[in-house]
Amino acid sequence: MTSVSPTHEGYPADLMALTSLRAFLAMGVVLFHYQLQWDPALGYSPIIERSRLGVDAFFMLSGFILAHVYGPAFAAGTFSYRRFLVARLARLYPLHLAILGGVLIMVLGASISGVPFDLSTYTTEGFFKTLFLVQAWFPSEIGYNWSGPSWSLSAEWFAYLLFPAYALLSIRMRHRPWFLLGLGIVSYVVIDAAYVSTFGKVLPRAEDDMGILRIAPAFLIGMALYGLGHRWRWSRPVAIAAALAATLVLLGAMQLSLDDRIIVALSAPVILTWSLLARADCEGPLAAPALVFAGEASFALYLVHMPVLVAFKGVVAELRGIDSAFRITPVELAGLFVVTALIAAALHLLVEKPGRTWIRRRFESRRARPAAPA
Repeated sequence: MTSVSPTHEGYPADLMALTSLRAFLAMGVVLFHYQLQWDPALGYSPIIERSRLGVDAFFMLSGFILAHVYGPAFAAGTFSYRRFLVARLARLYPLHLAILGGVLIMVLGASISGVPFDLSTYTTEGFFKTLFLVQAWFPSEIGYNWSGPSWSLSAEWFAYLLFPAYALLSIRMRHRPWFLLGLGIVSYVVIDAAYVSTFGKVLPRAEDDMGILRIAPAFLIGMALYGLGHRWRWSRPVAIAAALAATLVLLGAMQLSLDDRIIVALSAPVILTWSLLARADCEGPLAAPALVFAGEASFALYLVHMPVLVAFKGVVAELRGIDSAFRITPVELAGLFVVTALIAAALHLLVEKPGRTWIRRRFESRRARPAAPA
């Protein structure tokens, strides 16, 4: 659950609507990858296809949440960069290492068993770049897709390293959030133009190929949205109406298959208005424990769904003696999703949460350890 000290001003401690929003965004990414696997005769959903852009919303959410959690300490001069990086490592690495290790076992098993797989993807260089989360930092014609969506973790890690610069800019412009938002938008437009000129595709298509450029402006926009929301407080009817309107406009634009960059832009009002539901104390069903848990486990679902999908197709292809490019039936996909959701929940409870706690305690115990006598 997204929270800070109960004494935090402006927003309440728990932003349950935004935690729940993460569940919907992760589900969208999963459905996007599933749609690529089913028979085209079953139909095509523009909303599902554009759901891949939920990654950009995740990037904005990161900027928003980190401004919420660490902004007060940064403004007060009590922010610890070292403690921040430990917390961010504790957030990313337990699941990242578990899933990357699982993929490594699958690749080694396939190699020993003589099962064919894409050697151009599962390279030694790609493994170590993925391990250290730098695969999205450099231009690359080959996608280092060792663990699917982990490229976005590489982008997140890059933004975490630059967080003090982002936070300093945000604090200096805390009384001018519209200016900060404008700076984020202009940065996005400039980076997008440069990316199109260099790589021949729009910025929302950046992944392993310099994916850090995709998060750089989105993170800043998220912090600007926090600045705006921190100053606004709407009545319940207004907050609910605004959140519904922003969500429906976004879904309509996705259904119309508008330009990727328009979809990304329309994600920003959704994040802002959903956050203002918390300020108006009207999160309603978005605060349901089951939905909040789904949001908390969304990171695990987001990371694990592609390795599970790849493993499923590889095993089925071997058992049936067919090519792994076969199309998956809706019934198979439904069953696969149930299994994946259960695996994600288990990873969240058994790996992510205890791993995060262990890393933080390890760091704190080292800091508390008395110095050795001279």
